[in-house]
Amino acid sequence: MGYDPDAQADRGLIARLDPPQIRNAEGEVVWDADAYAFLDEECPPTAHPGLWEHSRRCARQGLYEVTEGIYQVRGLDLSNMTLVEGRKGVIAVDPLISAECARAGLELYRRHRGDRPVTGAVYTSSHIDHFAGVRGAIDGSVPILAPRGFLTNAVSENVYAGPALVRRGYFYTGALLERGPAGQIGLGLGQSSSSGRISLVAPNRSISRTGQEEVVDGVRLVFQMTPGSEAPAEANFYLPEHRALCMAENAVHSLHNVLDLSGALVRDARLWARYLDESIELFAGKSDVQFASHHWPTWGTEEIIRFLSQQRDMYAYLHDQTLRLMNKGLVGSEIAEELRMPPGLVRQEHTRGYYGSVSHNAKAIYQRYMGWFDGNPAHLWEHPPVEAARRYVDCMGGVDETVRKAEGYRDAGDLRFAATLLDHAVFADPDHSGAREALAGVYESLAYGAECGTWRNFYLQGAHELRHGFPKVHYDIAGEMATGLTEEQLFDALAIRIDGPRAWGESFAIDWRFPSSLYRTTMSNGALIVRQAPRAGRADLSVHLTKADLIGLVRGEERPITTEGDASLLERLLGLLDPSDGSFAIVTP
Repeated sequence: MGYDPDAQADRGLIARLDPPQIRNAEGEVVWDADAYAFLDEECPPTAHPGLWEHSRRCARQGLYEVTEGIYQVRGLDLSNMTLVEGRKGVIAVDPLISAECARAGLELYRRHRGDRPVTGAVYTSSHIDHFAGVRGAIDGSVPILAPRGFLTNAVSENVYAGPALVRRGYFYTGALLERGPAGQIGLGLGQSSSSGRISLVAPNRSISRTGQEEVVDGVRLVFQMTPGSEAPAEANFYLPEHRALCMAENAVHSLHNVLDLSGALVRDARLWARYLDESIELFAGKSDVQFASHHWPTWGTEEIIRFLSQQRDMYAYLHDQTLRLMNKGLVGSEIAEELRMPPGLVRQEHTRGYYGSVSHNAKAIYQRYMGWFDGNPAHLWEHPPVEAARRYVDCMGGVDETVRKAEGYRDAGDLRFAATLLDHAVFADPDHSGAREALAGVYESLAYGAECGTWRNFYLQGAHELRHGFPKVHYDIAGEMATGLTEEQLFDALAIRIDGPRAWGESFAIDWRFPSSLYRTTMSNGALIVRQAPRAGRADLSVHLTKADLIGLVRGEERPITTEGDASLLERLLGLLDPSDGSFAIVTP
């Protein structure tokens, strides 16, 4: 019969969440599984057939049995929560993004498997969809396992570049788009992100080496470290008694991203392939089922080996062929056009580009080795977008003529170059309604043909913002995520927000005396220099405080702190901070 992804996605269903809406304490809907009911219809002309079918499988929600003693809550957030039954309770693996969704998933499990307490948790990755719903899953002190470097990476990536990542995230997930055949139909990795409470409970057991074995509530877990693959801190694990392998997010039913379009550190495709090969060698031959934090499991030892081998070959081929073409002199954009995947991989459902794409992954691999500059001197000091656009439009005879030429390319089927010309027109004259509407229409056409869910969302969000403007984005640097930052990371986050030109003339030092540590920050040439336990010199001000006090000060709260020296320096420092505002234009100047 061959592999049937629909049958695999449905296998093990115990019950669906009913009603399918999850609400917060105020009664607001933070997740609506019914929003994607339209995917049960035939694929319309406004969507790529492959992405439509893949999204339909991802949208299926409920409690599923993976194998005896292992269950998954799927379709109730971007990621899956896996529940492993132990002697006294259940271990929650990757408890979703929102506390409300994790709680709803756990309640669904308990209705059908009994009122078991959560006796442990595992975070397989430092990405937010693997831990942020934890407050909805655990109550009290339990073992929480995570790979080494989890806390540093989990909080830093959401704080240091937080405002920009959140703003780009609207394009990436299509969060503001209407769910429907002409709108958001999925992300490729899952359907979308929930909008409930984000939380963080620090892990209390660290996984630091491959082969490390931990026992939680009587359940043996054997870990494989995979740092630098899908996340900076990530780990797979094997359950010997269940003959079950958890691949975290390292092997899912799509080509993944070597670089997220929303922004991230570039991942190492070479290492990624080697970790997958190690997974095959260590665990695949003794596994009856393999599952992950997204999509649906794979059953059968031979199928697991085939699946992981093809996933391995996909990343190895992408890496090696990008490097081969790079060393022949091709730049990233040329490699993205030239590189073709092997027929044996293209035919597989799980290697299709529903989430990542060959095109932008090849560019990411090039970027990892060569950076942004392609070596052509003409590209070394180009004008920024607005100034370049004005000059291009001038050469083409003005905005109206540029739009006319773009429409000609659009009508001839060259949507890519039509988008390039119209983008110049909009950046040269953002108030030109004809240019904006023409570009929005081209973006829609590109979206409707996109196999990759994130590409579709970027195009449709771009069209939306051309027509309706961009949203007000609130970003709170000092939310619960900030409680996981070390004191040094908090100061790093402050340094990123210093308005350099305003601080050029400032020169002062502040000692920050925490109960068990001392830091000195020095304003010097517009930079905030952070030093732990300074050995010499004196500060102009000493502040006695806790980490919670520092977070409160950044938020503008009054805090009962003790100071010695020039207390006005504290207000001067805080006054140099730029607001954490992610409300900026992307598809317009």
